[in-house]
Amino acid sequence: MQTKPILCVLAGAALALVGTSAQAQDAAQFYAGRTMDMVIGAGPGGGFDIYARLFSKHMGNHIPGKPTLVSKNLPGAGSNKTAQFIYAQAPKDGSTIGAVFPGAIVQPLLGDPKAVQHDSTKLIYLGSANNEVAITVIRADAPVKAFKDLFSKEMISAASQAGGSSRDFPSVLNNVLGTKIDLVSGYPGTKEMTLAIERNEVQGTGGYLWSSLKTQNPEWLDPAKMRILVQEAIKGNAELTKRGVPVAMDFAKTAEDKQVLELFYGQLMFGRPYILPPGTPSDRVKTLRAAFTATAKDKAFLQDAAKARLEVDPVSGEEVQALVNKMFGAPQNIIARAKEAMAYKKP
Repeated sequence: MQTKPILCVLAGAALALVGTSAQAQDAAQFYAGRTMDMVIGAGPGGGFDIYARLFSKHMGNHIPGKPTLVSKNLPGAGSNKTAQFIYAQAPKDGSTIGAVFPGAIVQPLLGDPKAVQHDSTKLIYLGSANNEVAITVIRADAPVKAFKDLFSKEMISAASQAGGSSRDFPSVLNNVLGTKIDLVSGYPGTKEMTLAIERNEVQGTGGYLWSSLKTQNPEWLDPAKMRILVQEAIKGNAELTKRGVPVAMDFAKTAEDKQVLELFYGQLMFGRPYILPPGTPSDRVKTLRAAFTATAKDKAFLQDAAKARLEVDPVSGEEVQALVNKMFGAPQNIIARAKEAMAYKKP
């Protein structure tokens, strides 16, 4: 009496194994000999570019068929140009990955919806290279010596444009906490902004990722050269806290102010996100997410990251996807206040 059910179970298991094998074989067949694009929403030489190129170098080893990943820069509009390309124009077959600023993910939520054409909740996330902390940094010879000084003294800060962290983060500090950061906007990227600071064209910059500073400007860790004024994040970094750098969240005056900062700083939980187009086949999404996770643990990758002074603190694609959905589901009054806070007003 039990023979038929047992045979059915065995047959079903066999079919499942065949399906799994075929799916893996399909991925290997698709990626074998293929050249994939890693489209980077930042200019050459900056932190996002360095991280993305390192993933391009190693990730193919963890994808069935071992394709070659080629890095291509597509900067513009705070990475929104790349986000739009991935969303609407890139092939939806798992052959193109985007590396974007977290600001490009939250732009449809917190920015001008008419200025972007991508829906971040429909993008597919491979993961993030880092759970980040942003900082405000200033020349040691500037009048502002500590974060508390920014409530009475003005800082001249280099910035890119709306959607870029160097513009949006200082604007939030001004509008929510009442700091006096005067922005000089229009710099193409981090490399140009840091050069402007070195030349004393401006005094410093905000929304600068801690991992980028250690990678690109390790000499700035010398307090005789530069001062780190504040940590712009939900939770402080242990190394920065040990250095005595305060956390912006601790200066929130009301519960609502704190909610606004939590929503805005939530993007740092996916500080270096990697994305796929909507409609990418689910088996290839699974394959690429697994490859991303494996790359972040790869010994050769981590050795190269250490040589380049890159911090690797990966967040899975599933975690990023869930966090993005949570942020886009925030209360409307908090979203409205966060939007207002990102609008720069000269102090």
